[in-house]
Amino acid sequence: MGTTSGPTDADVVGRFVQDGRLVIMPTRRSKLRLVLDHLAQSFEPGREYAETQVNEILRGFHDDVAALRRHLVDEGFLAREGGVYHRSGGSVTF
Repeated sequence: MGTTSGPTDADVVGRFVQDGRLVIMPTRRSKLRLVLDHLAQSFEPGREYAETQVNEILRGFHDDVAALRRHLVDEGFLAREGGVYHRSGGSVTF
């Protein structure tokens, strides 16, 4: 008997992000966190971003930038202090 593994993280993200755009917001938190991790990789660790810069980056994924920004902050992928954002979590690729 062979074992079948579940979908990879990339498979899950691929269901929600198609042609670089977020086509539907995941409702299950585990899947949302995978998608947010994918989005967070668009932000350089250690760099500060104005809200307008964050919005510009997120608009490339989805028109509801306020919801994406809020999710990224609430889930710890971005931190906000005094209107300045920086990446505070997520995976890092080299």
